[in-house]
Amino acid sequence: MRSQDVLQHVTTPLVNPAFAPVTPRFTDREYLNIVYRTDIDALRAVVPEPLRIEEPLVRFEVMKMGDVSGYGPYTESGQAIPVSFEGERGEFLHAMYLDNFPATASGREVSAYPKTIGTPRLYVDHGALVGTLDYGSLRVATATMGYKHHSLDPAEAAAQITVPTYMLKLAPGYDGAPRVAELVRSRITDITVKQAWTGPARLQLFEHVLAPMADLPVLEVVSASHIITDLTLPRVTPVHDYLSEAQR
Repeated sequence: MRSQDVLQHVTTPLVNPAFAPVTPRFTDREYLNIVYRTDIDALRAVVPEPLRIEEPLVRFEVMKMGDVSGYGPYTESGQAIPVSFEGERGEFLHAMYLDNFPATASGREVSAYPKTIGTPRLYVDHGALVGTLDYGSLRVATATMGYKHHSLDPAEAAAQITVPTYMLKLAPGYDGAPRVAELVRSRITDITVKQAWTGPARLQLFEHVLAPMADLPVLEVVSASHIITDLTLPRVTPVHDYLSEAQR
């Protein structure tokens, strides 16, 4: 293979890449979102500067991807923390667990999504929308919400999903020292809200050393939503370089 041909590839193995070189389009992407109040000191321990914590809140989410170009269907679960950066309110993506390796690899390599492997599920059971996350054979989270109790305004639903998101892009060099250490930003703009609902909800988090969601404990459930959308994820943009800051 010629040198210029190597540059046409975005990941390895060359003959069987870890993910397809496509911009994924999500059709029937279904969200269960539960916003809850947590311990402020626990948030301070995981939210990196220069992001600022606005309130001691966390958004727990389970997302069922009905159809995704390049990856196929999969399910994902995670935590997002409301923050602000230079006066703009958004969310810091703290943790994401999913059951699809190509989506995991792509999210980490191409962007900066904090993705790792887990087993989330989203389904309806006896009048409740249920979201669960297992890590290996152990339960990490169980969320329940009344199924389609009250309609949610589509504009409000879209606003929940299209807030700016911030992530850490960390990549070591061959000597083990950081080669890339950036705070990056992304924001969904291409979205269609198909359904949106709200209702009562509960959330339980269970201790696990390799999936430490419970380090941000549930003190009070604030709100919940159930949203079905079509959308396209945008590219990320670096907004802060930690290595440049360290060299000053």
